[in-house]
Amino acid sequence: MRKLKIEFCLLPWVVCKQPPHELDGTNDVKRANVYGIPPELHGALEARFNLIAREAFGMTEVGPAAFMPIEAADMVGSGSCGMAGPFREIRVADETGRTLPPGETGELLVRGPGIMKGYYRRGMRPPSPRDWFRTGDLFRMDERGYLYIVGRLKDMVRRSGENIAARELEAVLNALPEVLESAVIPVPDDLRGEEVKACIVLKEGSAPSPELLDGLISHCQRHLAPFKVPRYFSFHDGFPRTASMKIAKQPLRGEGSDPRRGSFDRVLNRWR
Repeated sequence: MRKLKIEFCLLPWVVCKQPPHELDGTNDVKRANVYGIPPELHGALEARFNLIAREAFGMTEVGPAAFMPIEAADMVGSGSCGMAGPFREIRVADETGRTLPPGETGELLVRGPGIMKGYYRRGMRPPSPRDWFRTGDLFRMDERGYLYIVGRLKDMVRRSGENIAARELEAVLNALPEVLESAVIPVPDDLRGEEVKACIVLKEGSAPSPELLDGLISHCQRHLAPFKVPRYFSFHDGFPRTASMKIAKQPLRGEGSDPRRGSFDRVLNRWR
C-alpha cells in the first residue's frame, strides 16, 4: 500500500491484532472499507493507521448495496454499515414482504440496476414483491436510515424459542485482545433444542487456560443477555474456509459426531 500509494482498500480489522509498527500511520489511504469490525475497535483502528475507515455492505449478487459516508464521523463505533448506496433502493421487510418500521428486525431487500437474475444451472431466483432481491440477511434500520446487520437468516441459534444471531456473539468475542477470530454455531440440546457453542482461534502467544476461559465467559456475561452467553467453548488452530475465504461453519458442526465433544461446558464447568 505504501509503495503503490494506494488510496482505497478493503481493510481486514484483524490487523488490529498485529503488533504495532512505527509505519502503521504512514499511508495514502483516503478511505478504507471495513466489514464486521467490533464497534469498540473502530476508532482505535482509525487512530492507529491514520485513515478513515467506514463500514459497507454488498454481495456478489447485487454488488455494493449500502455504505457509510466519509462525512459520518459520528457513526464511528456505532456498528452501522451505512445507508443505501448510489442506484440502490433498500428496505427491511418481514416474511410477507411488508416494510417494517425503524428499529424492527427483518430481511434486507435491495432493488436497482445490475442485480443478478439467477444462479448458473440453478434457474432463476424466486420472485419477490416488485422484483426486490432478497438478501437472506437480517437487518434493522434506525430513524435516520442507517442500517445495522443483525445476522444471516441461516446463521442463527434457536435456543428455547429465542433466535440468537451468531454475528452479534462473534463481534463480542472478537473484541477480546486474545481472540484472533471466532465462529458461533448451534449444537443439539435435549432441553432447549439448541445451545450456543463458540469456536475460537487465539492470537499467537495466547493459549487455552482456566484464566483465559474465565475471562472469555466474564466478557460475554458483561456484554450479552444471559441467554446468549455461549455454553460451550472450543479452541482451534484455524478454521476451514469457503472459496471466498469466509469461515465454513458446517465442518465445525461435526457431521455424524457430537459437536460438544472436546468443548468446555460452562454450565457443568468441565471439558467434555
